[in-house]
Amino acid sequence: MLAAAYPIARKILFSLDAETAHHASMAGLRFAEKTGLLKALSPPLPGSGAVELMGLKFPNRIGLAAGLDKEGNTIDALGRLGFGFIEIGTITPRPQTGNPKPRLFRLIPHEAIINRMGFNNPGIDAGVANVRAHKSFTGPIGFNIGKNKDTPNENAADDYLACLEKAYPVADYIAVNLSSPNTPGLRDLQAADSSARLLEMLKISQENLAARHGKQVPILFKVAPDLSDEQVADLATAFLSGGLEGLIATNTTLDRELVKEHPWANEAGGLSGKPVFEKSNHVLAAFASAFSGKIPIIGVGGVSSKADAEAKFKAGADLVQIYTSFVYQGPALVRELIS
Repeated sequence: MLAAAYPIARKILFSLDAETAHHASMAGLRFAEKTGLLKALSPPLPGSGAVELMGLKFPNRIGLAAGLDKEGNTIDALGRLGFGFIEIGTITPRPQTGNPKPRLFRLIPHEAIINRMGFNNPGIDAGVANVRAHKSFTGPIGFNIGKNKDTPNENAADDYLACLEKAYPVADYIAVNLSSPNTPGLRDLQAADSSARLLEMLKISQENLAARHGKQVPILFKVAPDLSDEQVADLATAFLSGGLEGLIATNTTLDRELVKEHPWANEAGGLSGKPVFEKSNHVLAAFASAFSGKIPIIGVGGVSSKADAEAKFKAGADLVQIYTSFVYQGPALVRELIS
């Protein structure tokens, strides 16, 4: 019933400004979960497809990418829709409002989105409190962490370490976002030597936190789809030697070639959705080849059908995340992918 109702809801939501629609839909999901309506309208989920990776048990291999639930306050509602794991954030040490509006644009003919949100979030303390408050979702919850906009790159590690320490007690995994195009200079941290230094510091902290909290929380890096083959090779070497426990491939792209005729093609920000699919898969496959199964990969970027998810798995992904296609297709897509 819920999936069948989404096309009607989408017409209403798409009549609104994209960011207004986002907040309205998330508030609606929280209300429906709190009142029991979401549970009543959601059919039982398939019981198969569970996997174990990075020491974590995933009810199924389809997750929600970071960016939709930045605050971590809609976890139970989103879990009710069938996601096997949920990644919240991006979260920074201090709250920040993000970039000026408008900053979110739908490219409807392409089933794509351009965003330049700029890590708008309530800060790591609020994110941790929200995750502690969730009740029903039993799948893994990842914290996608980033640096504050006004933190210079030479001090970026301090921000990531602060988030790691605060999220560690409640997170199932930590995703280090080095690849958003909407924080000036952030992608410079993807250079192999910079990534290696950051990973080394995070691993030292992880070791201390594991001893303190009695659990091992894996660290993943999230990379861009705009990397060259040479950059992928250099990063793969750094990740393998540095003990990275997982990779998320990929974030949004700066490439506008496939949407260049759209009137919003020149809006600044990262492009997600169908147009990023092939580019993302190329980077995913390149990392998978370099890793030879030694580092698990979460594939994300342009998945809008069962066939797309299978293509990600064939390219080397162990898990798959969605975001933009969920905005366009709603809960029915989640059911399709986990069936």
